[in-house]
Amino acid sequence: MLIAVAILTILGLTLGGILGVASRFLAVKGNPLEEELKAILPGSQCGQCGYVGCGPAAAALAKGEAPITLCPPGGKAVIEKLAQKLGVTADLSGHEEKEPEYAYIFEDKCIGCTRCIRECSVDAIMGANKLMHTVITEPCHGCEKCVSVCPTEAIVMVPIPVTINTWHWSKPETKMEIAAG
Repeated sequence: MLIAVAILTILGLTLGGILGVASRFLAVKGNPLEEELKAILPGSQCGQCGYVGCGPAAAALAKGEAPITLCPPGGKAVIEKLAQKLGVTADLSGHEEKEPEYAYIFEDKCIGCTRCIRECSVDAIMGANKLMHTVITEPCHGCEKCVSVCPTEAIVMVPIPVTINTWHWSKPETKMEIAAG
């Protein structure tokens, strides 16, 4: 019995060592540009760009398969950072900057179908089957997916009100922007 335990221990250590060495030599390194682009994107995983999340969108950007204007929540700032990182010019002529929004459910119209709950990628909608639903505004990133699936049109997008918690200073203009304008 002790011989069997010793043989299995030696066999386990040997195979474990071989796997450890193989993992070092056969490791696949990712594209560092993808990681840098992923860090620039907002990371909300909303899917508004047509990709499942920010990781696949960054991979498509690194391969040149997607335009730099693909991220609606990121807005102009993200487009400019992506253009700078990729060394391309940003064509903002067709880009419309919109203010941050969140979903609002008119509770008297809600029938409790739960379609919006299934569509929400950040679990910002609370409710149950055949009961009224409501939106938790903090996690909602305004992807508008819930609006399109609501059969009673009870969900609308509302701009985030400017309060002491949501107000931000506007960025100062650079010398180049002043000279251009």
